[in-house]
Amino acid sequence: MIKKDIFIGFVLGLISNTIGLFIVCLIIGSQSENNNGLYKILNSAISENFIGKLISLGAIMNLLCFFYLLKKNNDNKAAGVLFATIFIALLTFLIKL
Repeated sequence: MIKKDIFIGFVLGLISNTIGLFIVCLIIGSQSENNNGLYKILNSAISENFIGKLISLGAIMNLLCFFYLLKKNNDNKAAGVLFATIFIALLTFLIKL
């Protein structure tokens, strides 16, 4: 049961990071002059090598998810979110290399 809760928390962490990434891209798109779409922003982030920064900003959503799970006394799921955050940090480190 514990492994299942940690896995659910890990998946929640990845989903919340993806949602956070899309929110950051939408904010950046609304601030630009051309009002670029999500696809164009992600393509330019990949081509200009700042996708790691966007992913890191998207990880802010993991904080909200983590503290919500702690408040609801779902410690194992919160640990899964923490593992997802560490996984994302390692991924962004590898992207920077």
